[in-house]
Parts: sequence; structure tokens; C-alpha cells
Amino acid sequence: MLNSVGLVLEGGGMRGVYTAGVLEYFLEHDLFFPYVIGVSAGACNAASYLSKQKGRNKTVTIDYASDPRYLSFRNYFKNKQFFGMDFIFDEIPNQHVPYHYDVFYKSPSEFVVGTTDCLTGEPVYYKKQDYKKDFLTVLRASSSLPFVAPEIEYQGKILLDGGISDPIPIKKAQIDGFTKNIIVLTRNEGYYKKPSKFHFLVQKKYPKYPGLQKALKNRYQIYNNTLHYIENEEKKGNIFIIRPTTPLKVGRMERNSSKLEELYLQGYQDAKRSIERLKQWVNTTE
Repeated sequence: MLNSVGLVLEGGGMRGVYTAGVLEYFLEHDLFFPYVIGVSAGACNAASYLSKQKGRNKTVTIDYASDPRYLSFRNYFKNKQFFGMDFIFDEIPNQHVPYHYDVFYKSPSEFVVGTTDCLTGEPVYYKKQDYKKDFLTVLRASSSLPFVAPEIEYQGKILLDGGISDPIPIKKAQIDGFTKNIIVLTRNEGYYKKPSKFHFLVQKKYPKYPGLQKALKNRYQIYNNTLHYIENEEKKGNIFIIRPTTPLKVGRMERNSSKLEELYLQGYQDAKRSIERLKQWVNTTE
């Protein structure tokens, strides 16, 4: 356990298999942190990492990617959601690939999951003491992408994807007391978001949620500003970044298992290549 270092995980839909590969390497080498925060796919991958289930993320994400119950147009026509959210957040962890809840709850690591409040457009974060046994509900909320998944009602709030309002929650980690953090990104160096050309669809789809409308409109600015902040923090020695080193071939809703496995292995290898530099960085921060 690295006592003074936090772990921050970006989302990215199916690009999250990169993070799964990184976390698999960490898990194999017993590398854990007292504080982990993630949004969307980042939070989902962290769950299997914190339950210490080697290979689970690979099985759940890659082996099930071609299953129409996991991701398909059939899901959308049937339930107005491309990802089969009931299948992913109920059937898989409770029937097909059982989740080790007991190990997760015994973990000394704090695990924070980021979501977005549809009414305000602001991020809402949930810690273990907040979600208790409703862990999967919060994970589901954090992973519910606009247009492709329904909103989640939880504790009096209406929630969607945590990546909308705080895509890389580094500042939350710092507010919570962790000034030194490892960040796993799911985009190549040099990537920046562009403004959406389809904001009129947001207004049409979510007329009751002006906060969500504003957050989605400003999403590219929030993301790009966060990247600039991270770059400055990295120069100061406060952040260690692991990100894809070769061009991405995987999209947010990728189903091709070969492409997914290639990205997963890239994450694993990037973590392996980073480990000596990471150890040196940690030694200067501990």
C-alpha cells in the first residue's frame, strides 16, 4: 500500500480496457493505494481491481463485448440503451462472473465514484460511507452515458455519467488530501476535445435539465482545462501519468474483441514499462 499516493482513473467507454490492462499489472504486483477515484469505465475497472479478482476486467469487458446483451442496437431498440445496463450491473456480477463483494468492502482503500447531477450539471461524488451496499447503483449511474442510457435516481438526485462534469477527477483527489497522484488516461498524448456540433439534440433530449445541458455544452472546455492543469501538475512532480503510447484503434462503443484485447495488452505493457520510473517517483513523494 502506497500510503500517500492516490489513483485517479479516467472513463472512456470501451477505451477503458486500457485502464483494465494497467490495473491488471498493478494487481499482479500487489500495488494498491489508500485512495482511488474514477468515473464511468474507470470506476468499473477499479471495482474488480479493488476486489482483487485477477482477469475479471478482461473477462467482463472483452469476452462479453460481442454479446448482444452487453452492447448492441438490439438493446437500444428494446430498451433505448446501447449498453445492456441490467445485464452489466446485475446479471454479470451476480450470476455470470460473480463479484467478490466481501473482499471489496474489506479493502482499506477509499473508493470514490464520480457522477453528474442532471439538475445542476455539477459533479456528485460518492464514497464508501455514502453508497454502502448500493455500490453497483452508483457505478451504474457513473457509467450511464447521455442518449444511450437512462438517468439513475439515487438519494434524491437524478444522475448520469461522471465523465460529463469531471472527466478526470484529479482536483477532487487533491481536495480529499492526496497531493500526489497517479493518473491513468485513456487518450493519447496531444488529444483535446472539440466543441460538440449537436447541442440542439441535447436541448431536445433533456429539456428539463438545464444544468446537464450546460455541462454537456461546456464538456470540451472542462476536459481540455483539466488536461492543462494535469500537465502543469506533472511538471511540478505532483502527478505521474500513464496513458496509451500508440494510436488508439478502439472507440467508445467498440465490440471488436481483437482490438479490445490489443488495447488491454497495451495498458498492461505500458504499466510494466512505467514501473521503474513509477517507483522512483513514489520514492520522492513518500
